[in-house]
Amino acid sequence: MALVVLVLVLSLAAAVVVTGAGGGALDFRADLDHPYAGSSLSRHDVVRHGARASKTRAAWLTAKLAGVLSNRRGGVSPADVRLSPLSDQGHSLTVGIGTPPQPRKLIVDTGSDLIWTQCKLSSSTAVAARHGSPPVYDPGESSTFAFLPCSDRLCQEGQFSFKNCTSKNRCVYEDVYGSAAAVGVLASETFTFGARRAVSLRLGFGCGALSAGSLIGATGILGLSPESLSLITQLKIQRFSYCLTPFADKKTSPLLFGAMADLSRHKTTRPIQTTAIVSNPVKTVYYYVPLVGISLGHKRLAVPAASLAMRPDGGGGTIVDSGSTVAYLVEAAFEAVKEAVMDVVRLPVANRTVEDYELCFVLPRRTAAAAMEAVQVPPLVLHFDGGAAMVLPRDNYFQEPRAGLMCLAVGKTTDGSGVSIIGNVQQQNMHVLFDVQHHKFSFAPTQCDQI
Repeated sequence: MALVVLVLVLSLAAAVVVTGAGGGALDFRADLDHPYAGSSLSRHDVVRHGARASKTRAAWLTAKLAGVLSNRRGGVSPADVRLSPLSDQGHSLTVGIGTPPQPRKLIVDTGSDLIWTQCKLSSSTAVAARHGSPPVYDPGESSTFAFLPCSDRLCQEGQFSFKNCTSKNRCVYEDVYGSAAAVGVLASETFTFGARRAVSLRLGFGCGALSAGSLIGATGILGLSPESLSLITQLKIQRFSYCLTPFADKKTSPLLFGAMADLSRHKTTRPIQTTAIVSNPVKTVYYYVPLVGISLGHKRLAVPAASLAMRPDGGGGTIVDSGSTVAYLVEAAFEAVKEAVMDVVRLPVANRTVEDYELCFVLPRRTAAAAMEAVQVPPLVLHFDGGAAMVLPRDNYFQEPRAGLMCLAVGKTTDGSGVSIIGNVQQQNMHVLFDVQHHKFSFAPTQCDQI
């Protein structure tokens, strides 16, 4: 459910192709719409909204991992964390649901497993569609909708804040996403992908309603996590990749599945590098990578490797998240980065609080018109086990939330779970690939709007 969350509208730039027995492999490209596509918000407003939502998401994610705030079977309730619209930082995708297809926008999230959408349901299901826009999917208008029994694998394996089997043998659930809380019932339906050459696929999903929070412009979530309920697992997709355009630009970003997810097919500005996707013994919903150190320029920072490592109990570690805008580091790593940044940035530190940022600098008046483009800083480098290094230029770890202010797009994780997060600002103009079959994470700097 972790909600680098992008709102992606599926508008195929290439054909959708299904290969393999039973449609097990899905090869396609989608163009993903930015969370603020078509919005009148300024670049500064877009940056601030994303950072605010990222802080909420980090709180939700770490609370879910730690389990310390739970009051429902190890999950997280709406009372535990402040909710903020996921669409403030998540790209979305428009799919057709049902037969005939009803087009609905779903937020794409590498940190969510369940595919779900708001539905019109009868009162007997104990969930009802919330009034308001956009319109929700109506299963009564589809000839292919069916409830899943409680014995179905998705019901048995699904990890929710709350789950129960009704007297009618229907699997009902409640879950929290950082942006919203939803109640629903598990069902199966035909999902249609594609605008030019459509392909229809049978998927299990959650059909329900919001009980708290908002998705603002979207009706649900399309989970891409490694867990059993996600699109990746249900369709046995072996690999997928995305390349996010700069967050403040509000451009579309490519999302590629199957054989089309190949970094070598596109021009990169640095070599392709690969590290492992690490398994968490407790929570398998996130994509963990083995971060082992951090540098600023050529200087390796004094960050204890143990502070970045995953613990035997499943705490700690680092996840790559499409649903977070800014990065979050455990305290020891954050303080080392903060100290190093303050040493190299020859600007006065802002003496007033800036929402949702830990460290900001005042840009000189003579360069304010050109924003922070005139400020030279060394790259921030994330080192992974095996020698891979993700080199982040200035715009991948600094943002300008207000005119004349340059802020570090890295926050501090304070929750006991000790998890670090690589957000979508760090991933912008970085083609990243999740090889689920071989448990590999690859990346290469790329001009994403040229793919």
